[in-house]
Amino acid sequence: MSDLHRPGLENVIASETAISYLDVEKEEIVIRGYDLIELAQKVTYLDIVGLLLDGVLPTLSERRDMEMRIQEAYGLTENIRSIIELLPEQANVMDSLRTGISALASYEPELDDRSQEANDRKAIRLLAKVPQIAAYAYRSKMKQPFIEPDLDLSYSANFLYMITGQIPTQLEEDIFDQSLIVYSEHEMPNSTFAARVIASTQSDLYGALTGAVASLKGTLHGGANEAVMIMLLEAGSEEKLEEHLLSKLRKRERIMGFGHRVYMNKADPRALLMKKALAELAIIKKRPELYNMCVLGEEVMFREKNLHPNLDYYAAPVYYLLGIPIDLFTPVFFAARTVGISAHVIEQHNHNRLFRPRVHYTGPRDLHPTVTESH
Repeated sequence: MSDLHRPGLENVIASETAISYLDVEKEEIVIRGYDLIELAQKVTYLDIVGLLLDGVLPTLSERRDMEMRIQEAYGLTENIRSIIELLPEQANVMDSLRTGISALASYEPELDDRSQEANDRKAIRLLAKVPQIAAYAYRSKMKQPFIEPDLDLSYSANFLYMITGQIPTQLEEDIFDQSLIVYSEHEMPNSTFAARVIASTQSDLYGALTGAVASLKGTLHGGANEAVMIMLLEAGSEEKLEEHLLSKLRKRERIMGFGHRVYMNKADPRALLMKKALAELAIIKKRPELYNMCVLGEEVMFREKNLHPNLDYYAAPVYYLLGIPIDLFTPVFFAARTVGISAHVIEQHNHNRLFRPRVHYTGPRDLHPTVTESH
């Protein structure tokens, strides 16, 4: 068994899927046959939703129909709002999101229907409600009023509006929409695997997503974008950032935003797209120093450790300049990934086999209890 042990399941093929694939050699993220980066430059997030759930890019009328179905599913019941409001102020927004999604299951009329059609409808309802729960959880924590969805706005513009309270400019909407696309699906990261493991027991979509939230909360997965922004703000300047990075490296501390379990020796193509978006935003927002600082950090890490930035490194300052609070970086990541995880859960339900791996046992053997006199 020891020869078969792969710590962290490194390079272990756990599933067959027609959803996505990371082709490291060609530096391409394949989403149902398309290159994710090309998609992010040419279509909208809702097009990706259609592609992931239905297997084909929607027509314009199909996309409009999908948007109407999402809008019809907007709204949180008073009970869901009350549950979120009852959580303590110190609650992490990801914990609030996990609680909210779990509570939503009780209101789902098709909860135990595992059919493709029912799961598709549930995914659409979740796409409507997950951004609302994330935005409301943060605003409730900060004692700010809940912002109702604006049906005149696009899906992405409305999501940003519910967070910031400001209707985004076209550039802000486009960049945020693009960020949702690049976060939407990425083969088999920990949260997606966790969701598929849960789904393999024939548990429902809401249960699988609840487990995925718990996974994504971890700093080695979704929490990295928050850590990146905190690091940039702590440094405050190019000179101090270099000192900060070198100090961390001397102490052998982990630096978030660099390296990837799949992109071992190549740049994350999603990071390059967000780097371009940051350059545009930094000019519009009159924050060129933030972009310059990020570029310097990238150069330092490549020089010192031969590490490339991953998506979180450049997505973090993009979200910051869009006015998204740092506490919401990971919840926004999850909201974007909801459709990808849902697609994987649906695929698991449609072609299911229960996950039941084995272990490489390293404990003792042949021990025997000592028989003692009973009193």
